[in-house]
Amino acid sequence: MNQHFSTFGASPGLTVSRLDNGLTVATETIPGVATATLGVWVGAGSRHERPDEHGLSHLIEHMAFKGTATRSARKIAEDIENVGGEINAATSTESTSYTARVLGEDAGVALDVLGDILTRSVFDAGELAREKGVILQEYAAVEDTPDDVVYDAFIETAFPDQPIGRPILGRPETIQSFDRAAIEAYIAREYVPERMVLAAAGAVEHAEIVEAAERHFGGLKSVEAPAVVAGIYGGGERRMQKRLEQANLVLGLPGLSFRDEGYYALHLFSQVLGGGLTSRLWHEVRETRGLAYDIQAFHWPFSDCGLFGIGAGTSGADLAELVDVTIATTRETAERLDAAELARAKAQLKVSLLTALETPGGRIERNARQLLAWGRVIPPQELIAKVDAVEIEHVRAAGRTLLQGAPTLAAIGPVKGLPPLPRVAAALQAA
Repeated sequence: MNQHFSTFGASPGLTVSRLDNGLTVATETIPGVATATLGVWVGAGSRHERPDEHGLSHLIEHMAFKGTATRSARKIAEDIENVGGEINAATSTESTSYTARVLGEDAGVALDVLGDILTRSVFDAGELAREKGVILQEYAAVEDTPDDVVYDAFIETAFPDQPIGRPILGRPETIQSFDRAAIEAYIAREYVPERMVLAAAGAVEHAEIVEAAERHFGGLKSVEAPAVVAGIYGGGERRMQKRLEQANLVLGLPGLSFRDEGYYALHLFSQVLGGGLTSRLWHEVRETRGLAYDIQAFHWPFSDCGLFGIGAGTSGADLAELVDVTIATTRETAERLDAAELARAKAQLKVSLLTALETPGGRIERNARQLLAWGRVIPPQELIAKVDAVEIEHVRAAGRTLLQGAPTLAAIGPVKGLPPLPRVAAALQAA
């Protein structure tokens, strides 16, 4: 018998059930919305791949639309677009999602297509060969884009020789090696119902969605998925000297998991440092010194680790000064961040959190991700309370702790003027 469980006040229209095999179904009825947005999130992404599977998660996402036992690739598109809908998919480090949006009355059509592509894809050899070619073109496009290359190099250097550090697209040699057997083995191992969430929002009825979920996914066998390889921050540097007009640089330090108690303090530190037009880095680097067109600080949290970074582009001649100013500004922020800056960062974070809930698509993504991570949907007021509880000293301490970590440095372009990594580390950690 399917299990229904409490949503702990996350939303009046939210209902969550769990099928007997462990798959979770979350629906959120939104008054006044005529469309239904639906999706299946799988808690498996690029970090779940073995070395010879690098890029396989992304290929599977592409192949889902290339034909099933009952639908051709054309038929998949027609069945969705004939009712005015759209369908999409995305691969990330820790999850893969398959989503559709249709009129509320056509939610059954969308679920039928989603169920078909996730449980009855045939992975035809001809389609597979063509899609490998498409992904190789996507890979080539990234290789021709320096600011994409530098971020891939950044995470690879931060997490060396680990699944979490590998670029999601894969490498040409692994992409070309995949066959139907590799795809089916990965799906059997990683696409297990216990870490799958079917989420729907808008003009939807919970009972109807659960019935469709049982029909399409109830036959999936409950098996224990293998443990993920832990992410262990390493740090280091990668310099790619190339004849380009601009040097692209990312400077990073070990961050925190979204499960860590200090997550919100570090996020707010990142926002004050480089999160907008009033941030310290923007003011000092862009507005005061004109060293870069754009500069930003960011924090990527994962389930067991995190990565903090600062990214910018500048001329080769200004590279050393950009690094010096960035480090000085970061240290200054950790010591002297003030109440007005923290209040502004909190307001920005609250707006970001709440804006994401203003569309059915934002709702299903929030619900699915939180159910995968926490086993429940967290009420917005609970998240806001966590943000409000962060005090100035928490944020300053997060910054000071951050600066003691081993740095990661990735740069591409005219990078001969980039300071040596030991000098960068010493400047970051100076008393």
